[in-house]
Amino acid sequence: MQNERSELLNVLKELSYEEREVILSSGKKSNFYVDVRNTSLHPKGIVLCGRELLRVLRAEGPEFDAVAGPSLGADPLVSGILYAGWQQNTPVPGMLVRKEAKGHGTGRLLEGTRNVPAGSRIAVIEDVLTTGKSSLRTIRAIRDAGYDPVRLIVVVDRQEGGREAIEDGEGVPVMSLYGKSDFRDGEAC
Repeated sequence: MQNERSELLNVLKELSYEEREVILSSGKKSNFYVDVRNTSLHPKGIVLCGRELLRVLRAEGPEFDAVAGPSLGADPLVSGILYAGWQQNTPVPGMLVRKEAKGHGTGRLLEGTRNVPAGSRIAVIEDVLTTGKSSLRTIRAIRDAGYDPVRLIVVVDRQEGGREAIEDGEGVPVMSLYGKSDFRDGEAC
């Protein structure tokens, strides 16, 4: 499994990592950017993301019944986990959390709820963690819908306070596949 973990990091470095000035969704300036979607929307990348996220979810932390994440960044990650679970004959259901409820039809904020019974333990999936704002919104929406968010797993933790905001603010443990040092040798973001 270490080989797939290293392979995923190489794909992330090749497809998702850029050194350039950007303004992050948090409003902070950064001199590098990791757009995990470029990896998770690649045929090889989605398979590696799904397998590695599922491997870590099953190996570490509290038990979970389903996965869920915020749309748009987590859409391919949740799908990759569902695919990996199916391939391993251990299916995992999933949900997606919209930024806001639909203004038509069912008006749902969460999609996929028919697959996940109320009260289920949810592993929340994110692509990148910076300040934790998106993850906090997602965790609260999942909890408000009658589910139990038991942990958050992110592909890349920029290590800028998001972990602390979530663990201290919501009591949800955070784990990550990679941190900024995996891309920048420990440099500040």
